[in-house]
Amino acid sequence: MIRIKRAFAIALLSLSASASWAADGEAMLSSQCASCHNLTGPAPATLQALRERKGPDLFYAGNKYKAQWMVQWLQKPQRIRPAGMFYVNHVKDGAEGDAIDDGGLTAHPALAAAAAQAVTDALMQRKARDDLIRAGAYTPGTLSKSMGEMLFDKFRGCLACHEIEPGYGGLSGPEVYTAAARLQEDYIVSYLRDPQAWDPKIFMPNRHLSDSDLQKFVHYFRALGQEVKP
Repeated sequence: MIRIKRAFAIALLSLSASASWAADGEAMLSSQCASCHNLTGPAPATLQALRERKGPDLFYAGNKYKAQWMVQWLQKPQRIRPAGMFYVNHVKDGAEGDAIDDGGLTAHPALAAAAAQAVTDALMQRKARDDLIRAGAYTPGTLSKSMGEMLFDKFRGCLACHEIEPGYGGLSGPEVYTAAARLQEDYIVSYLRDPQAWDPKIFMPNRHLSDSDLQKFVHYFRALGQEVKP
C-alpha cells in the first residue's frame, strides 16, 4: 500500500511539473513567438497575408510536428525553407537563375534546453484542425530511394520547389530530407491529400494523389531521413 501511495504521489508530481512547463511555455509563446507565428488561427485568407507571414503557423503544431524534433530544433535552429517563408521576398538574380538574398533573412533564436522543452510542451497542445487528421492514415512501409525520387521528381515535379538533400532541389518550399524527423506521418498524408485545406492560399499544388502515392511519398521521406543527413 505504501508503494502504491508513493507511486501515485510521484505521478501527481510529474503531472504537476508537466502542467507547469506547459504554462511557462505558453508564456514564452505569447511574449516571444507571437510576433512571427500565428498561434490562434486561422491561416492567411489573402495573398497579401501569406506574403507577410514571417514564420509557420503554429495553431495546429500538435497535429503537425514531432515533439522530439521540435525540442532539438529549438535549441539549434536551422532554416528549413532555404529562401524563407515567402520565396519572392528573399531571392535575387544570380548567374544561374534565382539566388537567395541572405540579407533579408533573419536567424531563429536558440533556446536553452529547459525552455525548448517548455515551448514544445505548449505547442503539442495546439491541435486545431483535428477534423483533417485521420489517426493511422499512414501505414509503415518501405520504398527504395531511387523509386521515391522518380515519383517525387519525374512524375510529380516536386524537386522544382523542394530540396531532397542539402543544396539539391528547389528553394521555394521546405526541404524534405528532414520531413520524416520533423513531421507526423498522418499529417503528411493529410497535407499532401489537400494542401489548401490546411493553408488556403499556399502555392503548394494539389496533385490529387492516390492513396497509394500518398503512402509512397511518406515512405520516400522516411528513406531520405535515413540516408541523407542534414
